[in-house]
Amino acid sequence: MNINNIKLYGDQASENAIIQMVDDHDLEVMETEAAEAARLAGGDFCIAAVPVDDWNRDLSPWEADPVFGKERFGSGAADTLKFITDSVLPWIEREHPFHSRKAADDPASAARRYYIAGYSLAGLFALWASYQTDIFCGTAAASPSVWFPGWIEYSAEHHIKVSAVYLSLGDKEPRTKNALMKTVGDCIIKQEEILSAAGIDTILEWNKGNHFQHSDLRTAAGIAWLLR
Repeated sequence: MNINNIKLYGDQASENAIIQMVDDHDLEVMETEAAEAARLAGGDFCIAAVPVDDWNRDLSPWEADPVFGKERFGSGAADTLKFITDSVLPWIEREHPFHSRKAADDPASAARRYYIAGYSLAGLFALWASYQTDIFCGTAAASPSVWFPGWIEYSAEHHIKVSAVYLSLGDKEPRTKNALMKTVGDCIIKQEEILSAAGIDTILEWNKGNHFQHSDLRTAAGIAWLLR
């Protein structure tokens, strides 16, 4: 991953910054996503789209067998999160600083609020990252890969460090012949139950369609919910 490949959308000086790990397809629809989020929640935010080099490696919290084809899932999520905290966030603060007009009266207002969002495996990464650090205020996980082996057990045994989580899933996503991925419906319901039981402000929205439809609009809805 390269800091020079990050693309910013929205108000670059906003007090609200969303970190989103993306692939080439995501980048193709980021402008639509940002426009939809602005329509739903206003324009007081910036999305930092951070391209990953290897989707299955860079976003996976631990190794797992292939689901399709022969490509295994790696365990690069820790390195990716370190890149975010050590490189991406300092770069945003340095190159696009936020100056609060209220800072003189309220010093806490001078701090930018960071959120994390993602779609599919990037949605799972967003959830996992939120269990590791308290730097994020909220998480938007659209159609997250909560079917990932061992994930639900992990989420039940650990405490997430954000105060709000948006979850969504397409209503056709569980309708697949893949034995592992067809569990995604039950897993997303369980994920919502785990977070709600822990006192986290959580919502689960169901969208019409399968996993490959409207990723930009679904992610935008999550971002808008966090900024409500």
